[in-house]
Amino acid sequence: MEVKYFEEPGPENTPEVIRLVLKRAQELGISTLIVASNSGATAELFLNQGVQVVCVTHHVGFAGPGVDEMEKERRKGLEDSGVKVLTTTHLFAGIDRALRIQNGGLYPGEIVAHALRLFGQGIKVGIECSVMALDAGLIEFGEKVIAIAGTGHGADSAIVLTPQHSNYFFKTKVHEIICKPL
Repeated sequence: MEVKYFEEPGPENTPEVIRLVLKRAQELGISTLIVASNSGATAELFLNQGVQVVCVTHHVGFAGPGVDEMEKERRKGLEDSGVKVLTTTHLFAGIDRALRIQNGGLYPGEIVAHALRLFGQGIKVGIECSVMALDAGLIEFGEKVIAIAGTGHGADSAIVLTPQHSNYFFKTKVHEIICKPL
């Protein structure tokens, strides 16, 4: 298995990510994709591809007080198409982020997030979203999944992993990197 490295991060890599993910999912017999998608646009690109899509969004309020970045019509359309949509507090944020904003400093969840960003924003987000989906009961415990995420908009990273519940986070196994920016 070769890893595809993109010269630059960004949404222009999305079509190639989709191609690589669907190919690898078929090769490995993986049927569940975890797609980080705040607006739902990236998740829509995986519709009708013979896979179960779990779309994980920013929590309401991420972009501003009371702001939900996914339009209600798009959410309904995704759900009507069989996509499971998860909008909840981020694994590596929550109360730790509130403490940082209020008091400064870094807290355990944010330290883990910063460490994972060493591999790229999309890799960090893919791991985080997969654990969140497992904690929400949207995927089966022990299920190997492919997580797709990006840097800002679109997709530029994909990994194969078996997430663990947040209380056992460090038992999560990243099996492969399919693609990521350099």
